[in-house]
Amino acid sequence: MKKTLLYFMMLVWGTSAMAQKVSDGERPKVGVVLSGGGAKGMAHIGALKVIEEAGIKIDFIGGTSMGAFVGALYASGYSANQLDSIFRSTNFDQLIRDNLPRSAKTFYEKDDSDRYSLTLPFKNFKVSVPPAYSGGQNIYNELVRVLYHVKDIDDFNNLPIPFLCIATNVETGEQVLLDKGYLPEAVMASGTLPSLFEPTKLDGKILIDGGVVNNYPLEEIKKLGADIVIGVDVQHGLSDREGLLSATEILLQINNFRTAGAMVEKSKRTDIYIKPSLDQYSVIDFNKYDEIIRLGEVAARNKWEELKQLAASGDTKRVAIKQVVPKDSLMINRLIIDGDLENYTRGYIKGKLRFNLEEKTTFKKLDQGISNLSATGNFKTIHHKLTSNGEGEDVTLVLEENPNKTFLRLGLHYDDLYKSAAIANLTKKRFLVKDDVASFDFILGDKIRYNLQYYVDKGTYWSYGLNSRYNTFENSIDFDVIRDNFDVPEGININNLNIDVNDFTNQIYLQTVWKEEFAFTIGAEHKWLRISTQTLGEFLDENGLPLLRADEGRTLFEKSNYYSTFGQLVLDTYDDRYFPTRGLYFNGDFHLYLLSSDFNDNFKEFSVAKARMGGAIPVFKNLSLNLETEGGFKLGTSNVTSFDFVLGGYGTDLINNFVPFLGYDFLSLPGNSYVKAFGRLDFEFARNNHLLFSANFANVEDDIFRTGEWFTEPNYSGYGLGYGWESFLGPVQVMYTWSPEGKNDQLFFSIGYWF
Repeated sequence: MKKTLLYFMMLVWGTSAMAQKVSDGERPKVGVVLSGGGAKGMAHIGALKVIEEAGIKIDFIGGTSMGAFVGALYASGYSANQLDSIFRSTNFDQLIRDNLPRSAKTFYEKDDSDRYSLTLPFKNFKVSVPPAYSGGQNIYNELVRVLYHVKDIDDFNNLPIPFLCIATNVETGEQVLLDKGYLPEAVMASGTLPSLFEPTKLDGKILIDGGVVNNYPLEEIKKLGADIVIGVDVQHGLSDREGLLSATEILLQINNFRTAGAMVEKSKRTDIYIKPSLDQYSVIDFNKYDEIIRLGEVAARNKWEELKQLAASGDTKRVAIKQVVPKDSLMINRLIIDGDLENYTRGYIKGKLRFNLEEKTTFKKLDQGISNLSATGNFKTIHHKLTSNGEGEDVTLVLEENPNKTFLRLGLHYDDLYKSAAIANLTKKRFLVKDDVASFDFILGDKIRYNLQYYVDKGTYWSYGLNSRYNTFENSIDFDVIRDNFDVPEGININNLNIDVNDFTNQIYLQTVWKEEFAFTIGAEHKWLRISTQTLGEFLDENGLPLLRADEGRTLFEKSNYYSTFGQLVLDTYDDRYFPTRGLYFNGDFHLYLLSSDFNDNFKEFSVAKARMGGAIPVFKNLSLNLETEGGFKLGTSNVTSFDFVLGGYGTDLINNFVPFLGYDFLSLPGNSYVKAFGRLDFEFARNNHLLFSANFANVEDDIFRTGEWFTEPNYSGYGLGYGWESFLGPVQVMYTWSPEGKNDQLFFSIGYWF
C-alpha cells in the first residue's frame, strides 16, 4: 500500500512538473536523448517503440555513439519497427571487423590475404601497431545506404526530426557538437570508440567517440527548444575489477571516468528517465538483440503512465511519418575526388570502382567499388558522399592516402610435405612508380625458400609484373614413380626413395583484370629444376662406372633450365579459399616449352595444358557443397617427364604439376595426363569450426586423352573425413583419408596458411 501511494505521489509530482514547463494552451516540445553504450544501444529501439505507441510526437532527438546511430536513423524518418528490422538483418560482427569480401580484392591481394596471419606497419626499421582494430569502412558504407533519402540535407535541423550528436576532439579533449554536414560522417565520428575504430577526420579536426566527454547530451537537446526531455540511458556506471575482463570493457571504463559522475545530476534533470537493466550485457553483444531490444521496451513500459500523461498534455500526438523505403538503384554521373593524391592516379581509382558513370548502378555495386579501394590498403580514409545534381548524383570520394607504405607480414605453417615453416614478408608500396607494389617472402623452416613479386596495378588496363621464386621440399616416394618418369638402369632394387625437389622460377608477365573476378595473364618463364636423392649412393655398372650421374654426393634425375611462354585465365569468386561456401572457380594454364639446357639429352619442344573448375553452393544453413573437376595433358613427342602430373597428398599450394589426391601419399600416381573429380561436404557446426567429408576420383597415366581412358571408370579413388578450424593463424585442418583399391590410409595435418 505504501509503495502504491509513493508511486502515485511521484507520478502526480512528475506530471505537475512537466505541466509547469509550458504555458496553458501551448503544446510542450518533446526532446529525446539517447546515450552511448555499444550493443546495449539497441535497447533504444525498444524504448522508441513504446514512445511511439504512447502517441508522443518527438520534436528533437540527439545522442552519442550508438545513441547517435539510432537517433540519426529515427530522425531521418524510419519508424521504430523499421529500425528493429534493419538491426536484426545487420551482421554487426562483419561490419565491425571490416571483413572485406574476397571479391573486393585483386588476385594479388587475394594471395596476400590467404598467406599472412599478421600485418604490421614498418617504417624506419621500426614496427608500429595499427591505430585501431577496424577502419569502420563497412559501417560507413551502410550508413550512406540507409541515410540516402536525406543525403541532400546538410543542416540537421531540417531533418524530419531535428537531430544532433556529440563527438570528441582527440587533440584538445573538447566536445564537438555535430548538427550540420554530411549525416553519415557525423554519425560515424560520434561512434568511433578509441582503439576499436580509427579516428574520423572531419572539418580539419580528429574526432573520436563523443562518450569520452558527453555520453548523454541533455543540455544540447534543451537548447534546441525541448520543454520536456525523455532520456534513454543504456550506459553503466564504473565497473569493479570482476567486471573488467576484456580490453573493450577497460576502454569503456576509461571513457566512463568523466561521464559517470555527471549522469547522477543529468538523470535528475531528465523529465522521463528510462534506464533499461543491461548490466549483464557487454558493449559488443550485438548477437543478443532480441533480449536487449525487449529490455528497452520493458524499461519504457515502466514509465507508461508518464508517457501517456505527456501524450495527453496538449496536441502532442505523433504525426505519422511516411515509411522510408530504402532505395537500391542510383544514377552516378560525376566522380569528384577530394584529396591530395601523390601516389595513385585518377585512372587507378576509377578502375577500382568498377562502375560506369552515367549508367544506372546499385548500392551493392557502389559498396563493391569502395571495398575494392579499401582492400588495397592504400588509403587511410575512404569516405564517399552522395549528393543530387539535378539529373543524377555526384559521388565525392574523400580520400587520404595511407602514410604507411611499408609493411612487415608474418605467418606460421606446418604440413606433411613442407613440414614446419615461418614466413616473414616485407611489402613496399610505391617502390619505383605509382600504383606499384614490391613484396619479398623469406621462408625459414626445414627448407629455406623465398618468393619475390613486383606488380604494377593498372586496373582494367594491362598491368605488368615479375615473379621470382625458390621452392624446395623433400619426400619419400615409391621408386616405381622414378622408374616411370626417368631413365633408371636395371639392377637397382629398392622400394622407396627419398627425393629432393628444387625449383627456381622467374616470370615476367602482362595481366588484365575484369571486376576483380577474371584475370588473363600472358608471359615468359625461366625455370631451373633439379630432382635428386642421397639415398642411392654409388651404384656402379660391371665396368665400375656410376649407373647414375651425381653431383656433390647427390644422384641426379633432373638438372635443367627450361624456357617457356605461358598463358593463364582465372575466374575466382569463391568467398573463401579454404572453406568456400559459395562462388565459382576456373583456372586454365598453358605452357609452351621452347628451350632447355637438356640435362637428360631428350628435349624436344612440347607444351602442357591443364584446367581446374568448380563451384560451391550452400545446401542448407551451415552446410555447403563444393564440387570440382580438373585435368591436364602434354602435347608433343618430347621424352621430358619432369613436368608430368603426379597425384597424391593433401594441400592447397603444391608447385608445378603436383596435384593433391586424397587416399594416397604425396607424389604417388604419375602420368603425362589425368582427369580428376572432387567433392566435399562442409558442415560448419559452430562458428569457424568445420566438419568435412571429401571424396575424389581420377584416371592418370600416359596419353589417356588419346586412348580414351579418361572417359572410363576411374582407376583411383580416395575419401577423407576431417576437421577444419579458422584460427587466427589461418586454417587448421586434420584429415584422415583412405583408398579402397590401394588399401591405403593417410592422416594429414595442416596448420596455418599455405605458402
